Amino acid sequence: MPVWLKLEFLQLTGSFKLRGAWWRLNQASPEERRTGVVTCSAGNHGKGIAYAAREEKIHATIFVPSTVDEAKYKGMVSLGADVRRSEFPGYDDTEAWAREEAVRLGMPFISAFDDYDVMAGNGGTLALECLEQMPDAGTFLLPVGGGGLSAGFAFVADGKRFIGCQHELSPALRLSLDKGEAVTKLPAVDTIAGGIEGGIGALTFEVLKDKISEVALMSEQEIRHASRWMATEHQYWIEPTSAVTLAACLSGRVRLHEPTLVLVCGRNTAALPL
Repeated sequence: MPVWLKLEFLQLTGSFKLRGAWWRLNQASPEERRTGVVTCSAGNHGKGIAYAAREEKIHATIFVPSTVDEAKYKGMVSLGADVRRSEFPGYDDTEAWAREEAVRLGMPFISAFDDYDVMAGNGGTLALECLEQMPDAGTFLLPVGGGGLSAGFAFVADGKRFIGCQHELSPALRLSLDKGEAVTKLPAVDTIAGGIEGGIGALTFEVLKDKISEVALMSEQEIRHASRWMATEHQYWIEPTSAVTLAACLSGRVRLHEPTLVLVCGRNTAALPL
């Protein structure tokens, strides 16, 4: 079957996250523009917020896990954001701390995924672009972490086949589908694919639960292999989170029966996994 790769890692900030971050800050309220905003990020959303905040002249404070990739951390700092590392390695614990700090600081909190404007910007605009560029595509492979990308995409491209790709050690979407409600928090796991670690959003799951056709769960080794494959075969250095969709194809975990588009979502990484 013909397969196309959508190269979202070529975005200005190195990932699709700029779409949702900039759209959300473009819609910022007068209060948010006055006080600044707080967010939590494994890296790419934070870098998108930092870039958009600079352009919109809004102060941004970004809380990141202790395990944040150095390339992402330095990227946020270089764009002028106030970046604060947490003592926690996982995203979910870091977000809980970030929300507490937002209240203490008296600043509005912006979710990296569980926000309708973020969903619309990240997944919605991307789906419109993909449908215009590849109208024959019937199946879409999407990475799923908190669900902001996949929810916005599936809402706009309703009726298509969507395969959500996750880390087998942090399968929030799969667990949520099995349980019938959003699993919003999971224990931290040791992975190089931090962008797909942690729970799914309550709002995003409500959008996704009737639209996802299949969930592909990938191992750490398969994700590493897919990262190396992209570098070897196409000379693109992508982050491991991006490689989860490629891993689903390369491993043979998914069966493709029609023209397919595979989203490759980010490049922000300090080192290529060996």
